Amino acid sequence: MKTVAVFGSALPTPDSPIYQTSREIGRLLGEAGYAVMTGGYNGLMAAASQGAHEAGAKVIGATCLSLERQRGSKPNPWVTEIIARESLRDRLMVLVDVPDAYVLMPGGLGTLNELVFASESMRSGDITRRPLVCYGDFWRPIVEMVADSGYMHHQGWGSLDFANSPEHIVELISAHVPR
Repeated sequence: MKTVAVFGSALPTPDSPIYQTSREIGRLLGEAGYAVMTGGYNGLMAAASQGAHEAGAKVIGATCLSLERQRGSKPNPWVTEIIARESLRDRLMVLVDVPDAYVLMPGGLGTLNELVFASESMRSGDITRRPLVCYGDFWRPIVEMVADSGYMHHQGWGSLDFANSPEHIVELISAHVPR
């Protein structure tokens, strides 16, 4: 089964529109036959997990034991399989190495780290090229600023696309990652 990682902030709550959008993305990915992987915790990770779970899909949470001890975090209730790692670095490796495609929702430094590490891993040939789709315009100014700076290799962002709807995300991924 092909797996799609959904990256995003742990802060949005179920009453926020972006949470509901992430839930819809998880549901559509699950209905399309993909397993959904997230960081396993709250916010947009929980939303995508919930949507995929509601669609009957496999939901994988890549969790971090040091975070759980430090913050008291627990995996969200929709995760059906946990891949636990001790450190954030090892968790990041799972989140980038395992999936066949990535979806970037709005997020903070952790999500930015996932975007950069996935892109650089593809550029360097450490992993094969995979679809990387940013939802909405949140990441666009950051991507454009770095790409236009003159400091980035021309292949830097690799397979990066932007989509403004959950349906478009699934369409872009399906075009490159058959189920």
